[in-house]
Amino acid sequence: MNQMPWHHKISHPAQVGGIETSVLDNGAGRGSRIAWVNTGTGLRYKIVLDRAMDIADTFFNQHSLAWISHLGISKPQLLSDKNFDWIKTFGGGLLVTCGLDHIGWPDKNEHGEHGLHGVISQLPAEIESIIQPNPFSGKMDMSITGTMKQTHPLGIQLELRRTISGRLGEPAIYIHDEVTNHGNTKAPHMLMYHFNFGWPLVDEGTDITWEGKWYTREEGKKNKIFKEGNNFHRCPAPLEDHAGNGEEAAYVDMKQDGEGKCMCGLRNEKLGLDVNIVFFKNQLPWLTNWQHFGKGEYVTGLEPGTNRPIGQFAAKENNELIFLEPGAKREYDVKLEVTEISK
Repeated sequence: MNQMPWHHKISHPAQVGGIETSVLDNGAGRGSRIAWVNTGTGLRYKIVLDRAMDIADTFFNQHSLAWISHLGISKPQLLSDKNFDWIKTFGGGLLVTCGLDHIGWPDKNEHGEHGLHGVISQLPAEIESIIQPNPFSGKMDMSITGTMKQTHPLGIQLELRRTISGRLGEPAIYIHDEVTNHGNTKAPHMLMYHFNFGWPLVDEGTDITWEGKWYTREEGKKNKIFKEGNNFHRCPAPLEDHAGNGEEAAYVDMKQDGEGKCMCGLRNEKLGLDVNIVFFKNQLPWLTNWQHFGKGEYVTGLEPGTNRPIGQFAAKENNELIFLEPGAKREYDVKLEVTEISK
């Protein structure tokens, strides 16, 4: 094994990186469990264990990558599953998980009433394991694994088992998810990874990179960004049109490479950073590109998903809704990687 730069020069693995757990003691998130992960490369991020192991603050060197809403981290609200309750506790952050049985606008059908983007992000994790790196013995891998149960008696019983992992010396985040139906009836299933990027990564002139056939969510005069002839792959200055709830989104049927992988991301040449999300077409065939460039709320979302976020009712009507039979499981793999480029 090649000797690493810290050979014989460190006394504790935390000098290089690792996972540190703690509890927030102030503000709306008081009492929430978190885990700070340091990859030893400049990439470090905060996992919110009480919010489906979603990822909040994320930095590469001195640069923030994630958008944080005015609210920031708040404690889970287990009964916030109606209408637009989800948005009231939307803290932003690098990743908010949507699902497990509904993504998109509120709707209602024979399977029940569904609030915006489902309830999974309101569920605390039961932590199974934390594996720390040990550079003294050449063990560079680290991970944290937990389970979230979206369940109620006599109803849907879905479980998300999530492992977030990385490696000392590699500026990347690996997410491996397993969604299992532990109930005795088939269960509808939808899942979306709501990545939220903000300043300074997102700035005027930042390139938004994805390839595929796209469809605008908005129609007519509301469609000001995602239209032919407009460069919606480049971030603009803050927009007056996006004050309040102004926003637009496109649904992208993602292009895949020869290995079935899809890639999207952001390229900021001023910072010299490429941030890319890699996922598999057969797992997550759709990407939603959300653009909300309001003053003081300047964010773009890149959101791989099993479906367009059109809601469970519409997905079923379009014959696009996934059903998991009792005992069935689906697995998902998502990687976020940071690359430094020449300025």
